[in-house]
Amino acid sequence: MARRRRKRGGQRIVGRLITALLALPAAYLVAALFGSLIPVNGEWKEAESGTTVYIADNGIHADIVMPVKADGLDWEPLVPRTGFAAADPSSRWIAFGSGEERVYFNTPTWWDITPRTIWSAVTGGRRVMHVEYVADPGYAVREIRLRPEEYRRLWTAIRADFELDRRGRPEHLSHPGYGCCDAFYRATGKESAFRTCNTWVAKWLRLAGVKTSLWPPFVQGLVWRYRRVEA
Repeated sequence: MARRRRKRGGQRIVGRLITALLALPAAYLVAALFGSLIPVNGEWKEAESGTTVYIADNGIHADIVMPVKADGLDWEPLVPRTGFAAADPSSRWIAFGSGEERVYFNTPTWWDITPRTIWSAVTGGRRVMHVEYVADPGYAVREIRLRPEEYRRLWTAIRADFELDRRGRPEHLSHPGYGCCDAFYRATGKESAFRTCNTWVAKWLRLAGVKTSLWPPFVQGLVWRYRRVEA
C-alpha cells in the first residue's frame, strides 16, 4: 500500500512538471500577442515629408536600414568602411540589427542553427550589433517616413547601443562578417527570449517617438504597424 502511494505521488509530481513545462511556452505566446498589439507612442502619425528609413525582415529577425548620411548625421566616422571586408564606397545605406553573440557568429544561415544556438538565444548571452553597408534598401519590407527630430532620436538611440572602445568609438569585433559589406560590433546589454532582436528595434523606434509595439519578441508583431514598401 505504501509503495502504491509513493508511486501515485511521484506520478502527480511528474504530471505537474509536464503541465508547467507546457504552460510556459503558452504563456510566452500569449504575452507576445498582447505585447505586439499594445501600442506605445499611440498618438504618433507618420510625417508627410522627411527622411525615410526601412525595416528589413527575413521572417525571424528585423534590421533598421537608414541613410549613411542624413539630417547632418553621418555613420561613416563611427563605423568606417575600413572595418569591413570590401564595403562598396558608393553604398548610401546602412543596416543595423542586434542579436546574441553565439547565434550571430555560429549561424550564418538558418541551416546552420543547432540546439546549442537555440539554447543561447532563449537563455541569453552577450549582445552584438550587426552592421552592413547596403547599396539598395529595396529588399526591405516596410518603410517609415520620419521628421528630422524623430530621425535624430532614432540615430541617437542606435548609437547609444554600441559599446565603446578606449578611443570612444564603437568596439569592432574581429569575427568576420557574412560577406563583403558587413561587420560585428560589441553592443550594450544582453540578448534573450525576453530581449530579442525585434524588441531592440522596437526600443529604437519608441525612443525616436514613433508608434510601435510594447513588446514584440517576434518580427511579425513589430512590422505589421508600418507601410509596405511600394514596388
